[in-house]
Order: sequence, then C-alpha cells, then structure tokens
Amino acid sequence: MARNKEFDEEELLEKAVNLFWRKGYNATSAQDLVDELKINRSSLYNTYKDKKTLFQKSLKKYQEQQTAAVITMLAKADDPEKAIKKVFAALIKESNEDTTAKGCFMVNTAVELAGQDAEIGALVHNNNKSVEDALTTTIEKGQQMGQFSTRNTARAYARFLFGNINALRVIARSGADKNALNDVADIALAALK
Repeated sequence: MARNKEFDEEELLEKAVNLFWRKGYNATSAQDLVDELKINRSSLYNTYKDKKTLFQKSLKKYQEQQTAAVITMLAKADDPEKAIKKVFAALIKESNEDTTAKGCFMVNTAVELAGQDAEIGALVHNNNKSVEDALTTTIEKGQQMGQFSTRNTARAYARFLFGNINALRVIARSGADKNALNDVADIALAALK
C-alpha cells in the first residue's frame, strides 16, 4: 500500500521556486533542497524524480504566477501607455524591495542555463515570447490610439521594451539604485513616442 504524502506539494514547490530563484540551478545542491523544503531525499525524488524536473516545475510555477500576471494586466488595459508604465513601475518597485537581489528567475535561468539545456532553453524562450506577444498587442493598440509612434512596427518596439525589461532586471540585481532603474524605464518609454 502506498504511503500518503505528508507535505503540501504546492507549498513545497513555492519553496523550491524561491530557493532556485535565489541560488540558481547549479549552486543548489540536493542537500539545499532537503534543508529548504524540509522533506527527506526519498520523498523529494519520489515526487519530482530529479533536481532538473523540480527545477522545470519551479520555472513553470514562476511563469504561472509572475509572467501571467504581467500578461493579464497588459491584456486588460484600456490605456496601453499607462499599462506599460505600470509594468516598469512594478518591476522597479519589486527590484527596490528585493533585499536578496535575486532579480528575475527567468532572466537568471536564461543566463545560467538556456544555452546549455534545450528543454530549459525552450521554457525560457516560450516565456519570453509570451511577454513579447503581450507587449506587441498592447503597443499595436497604443499605435491605433495615437499614443505611440508608428515609425517602427509594434513587434520591433515590443522587442526593444522586452530587452530593456531584461536589462533592468540584470542591473537591479547588480545593485543599481532606483534612479538608474527609472532612467532605463523613462528612456525606453520615450522611445515609443
């Protein structure tokens, strides 16, 4: 007879997200997982098979929470310009409140693993494409409303903004102050005009 699990998988996955987000994949040991998640190795491996599977599930969980929130906010926006400003403002606020300077889990993963692991690279690529698509739709709407220039395509602007969002996350992680982050956001937004 199989034993019932004595832990909440959702809670365990939240802890795994935070651990991998803070330390990265390579720097997180099996012992780190056991210590942080407060379960024994056999339960960990019976539930998730291996560290990579847990990492992938953690990345998907992050996408379901963080990325989906940004996409939903953009999709529901009546005012595209305000929505994009709100995205940058939220990222800057989050970065300023992040005392551990963990940055963005997706950006961290892209830098650490995307070029080395095809499956993880695909997860990161799909996440990035979904954000780029949401930005493209929002910018198209803004162009139709006369808020943004039509000098470039909405897709080109979306790629530019997404690149600046990623840059903002990296410089925030390396200790940039709020003024530096605001400069990046302000100039990125001004480029849409």
